[in-house]
Amino acid sequence: MTERPDGPVLSNPRSDRIRAIRALSGRSVRQRTNRFLIEGPQSVREAVRFGFADEVLVTAAAAQRYPEIMREAAAKSIWAREATADVIQAISADAQGIIAVAPMPQPALEEVLVPGAKLVVILHENQDPGNAGTVIRTADAAGADAVIMTRGSVDAFNPKVVRATAGSLFHIPVVTGIDLEAVLTTVSARSLQALAADGGAGNDLDELLDALELGQQPEANQPDLRRPTAWLFGNEARGLQALDLQRVDAAVAVPIHGGAESLNLATAAALCLYASARAQRPSAAVNTRA
Repeated sequence: MTERPDGPVLSNPRSDRIRAIRALSGRSVRQRTNRFLIEGPQSVREAVRFGFADEVLVTAAAAQRYPEIMREAAAKSIWAREATADVIQAISADAQGIIAVAPMPQPALEEVLVPGAKLVVILHENQDPGNAGTVIRTADAAGADAVIMTRGSVDAFNPKVVRATAGSLFHIPVVTGIDLEAVLTTVSARSLQALAADGGAGNDLDELLDALELGQQPEANQPDLRRPTAWLFGNEARGLQALDLQRVDAAVAVPIHGGAESLNLATAAALCLYASARAQRPSAAVNTRA
């Protein structure tokens, strides 16, 4: 039998409670209340499953459509309430009948860059919510240990970022608001190499992987993709500045074989992260032949 939210149906889109939840779409309100909005079944499902959500609002139709979410919420004693479609729509046009609210996780840099970390993502001054969310999702899929977003980047808890992560925000720690210099200092202290993705770099990602697959050791001036690595990705429009590139161990270019001027940030990040994940796997051919 489908679990149904307890209590009276929330039917007033202009109530103080609904206004307060809708206001979480604004960064200043999120920072003041330390809470954020989660929209749609995939993100809400993962937020409930991994213990982040403490409040769920759902239409009757969505409760019937996603009974597993309601069962999980009931099992975890998460406050859940049925709301009319008008109420959900007033909060978000992208909710598909279900939203959740959660406290913003705030892991410290030292807590996520632990000894033994092998793959870390650093997003430096990235501004596009879709790109940021997709990179977090890709980092999760590639088995990364953490995502770090430097000061000046888009808010990781922006509803568009949260939605673009498709639930991965609740699988992988995301650290925000850190100066790049502090990040790279900690990365070095944890014995991770810092590699910057840069289209003008002399190191070619394909060539680095090809050499490993042929059992060749990287040259003295080349990075070794088998090593624990922190990948640095810059702003979508400006890329990385010269000073940023001077701070890393090496820069690596994703080759362009066709006529495209460049790659979308999230696409380039996916290629770099999966190259490292492939090289680092103990069972991978690139390792067993090296």
